[in-house]
Amino acid sequence: QVQLVESGGGLVQPGGSLRLSCAASGSIFRIYEMAWYRQAPGKQRELVAHVTSGGIIDYSDSVKGRFTISRDNAKNTVYLQMNSLKPEDTAVYYCNAVLSTYSGTYSGYWGQGTQVTVPS
Repeated sequence: QVQLVESGGGLVQPGGSLRLSCAASGSIFRIYEMAWYRQAPGKQRELVAHVTSGGIIDYSDSVKGRFTISRDNAKNTVYLQMNSLKPEDTAVYYCNAVLSTYSGTYSGYWGQGTQVTVPS
């Protein structure tokens, strides 16, 4: 069984910073891709940032230059450093990992989500 546990969300004033973490645990053989998505009220879930096992990174245009994704392969953990936060960044942020398990499963897994609120 695989679990992704996020932490680090909260309430922050415009212009402030937060750092999200997502740790994957369980019967993990290899993690291929890790990513952060977000879903604002009444909107579809959207990709925020993505990092491959080889370190290739991409960001949505709305967060480029403000957010930084990184991963620690030894800890099976992905981070999202969010700077210069804006009210439009308010959303539930979800971690996603594409991985294989020792039982041979290859699939994507989601965390439970963490709320980020930036008041206007």
